[in-house]
Amino acid sequence: MSATWYECKVKFRKTDDSGVQKVVTEAYLIDALSYTEAEKRINEEMAAYISEEFKITNIKVANFSEIHPFENSDRWFKSKISLLAYDEESGKERKTNLYILLQANDVKEAYDNTVKVMDGTMGDYTIPMIMESTIMDVFPYFSGEEGDLEKLEKFNAAKASKPEVVAVGETDFSIEEEEEVLTEIE
Repeated sequence: MSATWYECKVKFRKTDDSGVQKVVTEAYLIDALSYTEAEKRINEEMAAYISEEFKITNIKVANFSEIHPFENSDRWFKSKISLLAYDEESGKERKTNLYILLQANDVKEAYDNTVKVMDGTMGDYTIPMIMESTIMDVFPYFSGEEGDLEKLEKFNAAKASKPEVVAVGETDFSIEEEEEVLTEIE
C-alpha cells in the first residue's frame, strides 16, 4: 500500500535565539492512513517536543510521491520532476509531473540529491523546479513489524544527522592546492 502523507500545520509559542517568545506556525509531514490518524499522530509527536500548549491549524494531503532523507542535511526541499513520454497515437510528447521531498543543505545539493534519487530511471525526465520547503520535520508511519523498525531507524538516522561544518583554514589542502581547486571552480 502506498503512503499517504499529510501536511500538518501546528501553531505554538516559541522562544527565538534572542530569548523573545513569539507565536509561530510550522509545517510537519505525517505518514498516516486518514485525517483522524494524522491528527492523533501529530498531537503525539508535538507533545514530545513542545511542553506548552499548541494548536493544529490545518491538515491536508500533501502531493509528494516520495520522501528521501539524506545524511548530513538539515533542510527539506521540494523537487518537481517532469517525466517525459512519447504518445505514439497523437505523435506528441506528454509530461507527467511528480513531486518529491528530500533533504539537502542548499539548492545545488538538492538538485544533486534529486539526480541521485532519479538515477536508474529508464525514461527521460527534467527537473523544472526545486524550492526550499516549509516542512520542519517528517514523521513516517511505523506499524511495529520487525522490518519496519529497521527502516524507521535508518530513516530517522539519516534525517537526524547534522551537516559537517569545516571552519575556515581547517582543510587538509595546502594553500597552493586550495588556490588550484578555487581556480578550477571558477
